[in-house]
Amino acid sequence: MASSNTTRDRILQASLALFNAQGLAAVSTHKIAAELGISPGNLHYHFKAKQLIVEWLFRRFEQRLEVLDGSSGSITAIDDLWLALHLRFEAIDQYRFIYRDMAFLASEYPALGQRAQALTAQNLLAAQALCEGLVASGVIETSAEQARILALQMVFTTTCWLSFERLVPGRDALAQADPGLAAFYTLTLISPYVSSESRAYLDYLRGKYLG
Repeated sequence: MASSNTTRDRILQASLALFNAQGLAAVSTHKIAAELGISPGNLHYHFKAKQLIVEWLFRRFEQRLEVLDGSSGSITAIDDLWLALHLRFEAIDQYRFIYRDMAFLASEYPALGQRAQALTAQNLLAAQALCEGLVASGVIETSAEQARILALQMVFTTTCWLSFERLVPGRDALAQADPGLAAFYTLTLISPYVSSESRAYLDYLRGKYLG
């Protein structure tokens, strides 16, 4: 017989997959239970409401981004920046329902909407620290004001990425959303300001993704 923790983890994993595939509004606790082949009562034993499942998943997403934000200030090279962006887009893709369904999430669960705002503020501070570090290390050459604008553009791009992917004609956003390509496109925001010493890696990525 599965342990309580194992069942709880299975519920969270199944819920995440369903929320990502079908949307937060379309998935009920009964649908989650049916997906797992357990009774609604069994699910209710572990999570008394859908909101609790969403809160657990949101906290896991927060923790992923908190780790990434915590290392932002130590990035002093283009290849490290690309890796950091790639990891961020991977996290957003894994929990894609959060940013994609943000309007519904904030309306249905106002406390989570407020936490999403706090998370965005944290992301902005981390992006500003990142850009300031790149300027200090000579990777990019720009004014303090432009560095702040670049930080805002980076957060804007990561936050809106999946919404944009859903609107690209002829694309299956779930199947074709590529965190590496998204990281490269975001990296091009700093392209006009990259020092000559750091441009080689940017050119390498351009050849890799654009041919």
